[in-house]
Amino acid sequence: MTDLTTFEFDEFLPHPPAKVWRVLSEPDLLTDWLMPHNGFAPVVGTRFAFTTEPVPQTGFSGLVDCEVLEVDPGRRLRMTWSSPGTALETIVTWELVPEGDGTRLLLTQSGFDLDDPAQARAFQIMNGGWRSHVFRRMTTALDAL
Repeated sequence: MTDLTTFEFDEFLPHPPAKVWRVLSEPDLLTDWLMPHNGFAPVVGTRFAFTTEPVPQTGFSGLVDCEVLEVDPGRRLRMTWSSPGTALETIVTWELVPEGDGTRLLLTQSGFDLDDPAQARAFQIMNGGWRSHVFRRMTTALDAL
């Protein structure tokens, strides 16, 4: 990682890219492992919001506003990721790379302003959450397919 406003994860999944793409791009499957949403579609320009539990002490309302920026089926999904009422405006990018019988999944979330205490806190929380919870739930969803 060369940019301190970005975190990156590199995770090997023992599932073919087509299966990993399904959990990233099919609305019902995305809800199963990430968060409920209102209208996600893997189409550039689609605006939607994820919903989850608010965290009042951090100023997080429980909403994550998103817009799909790029779709390269089976390879890349990129979207904005912002929190209403805060200055948080980041970009989440999922990249799938075939590797043997599985997939190397690269996740990048960029655009944090670490001089802003709320964003620095969000950076720490999201960085830990992607690592400890999200990939585990994604793996469970993949195993169920």
